[in-house]
Amino acid sequence: MSELKFDLKPVEEKPSRNYRKGSKYDPILDQFMDGTDNLVEVTVKGRDANYLRLQLSKRIEARGLVDKVKASVVNNVCYLEKI
Repeated sequence: MSELKFDLKPVEEKPSRNYRKGSKYDPILDQFMDGTDNLVEVTVKGRDANYLRLQLSKRIEARGLVDKVKASVVNNVCYLEKI
């Protein structure tokens, strides 16, 4: 069996986890909210409509826009709608 080389070094405490301060999907919501259209079709290259709806819904909830915006999927097409 070959010998395993490794190092151990003492630390005072574990570092806190770094979280993202937003999402790459935020610009989609920002542009929609700034626009005048009440209903838009959303497409992102390489992303399935249901995955996109899930990610947008998470951002809508995180940003407190649940009473203003709704993400939905119909016939494998994602839509954003102002309520």
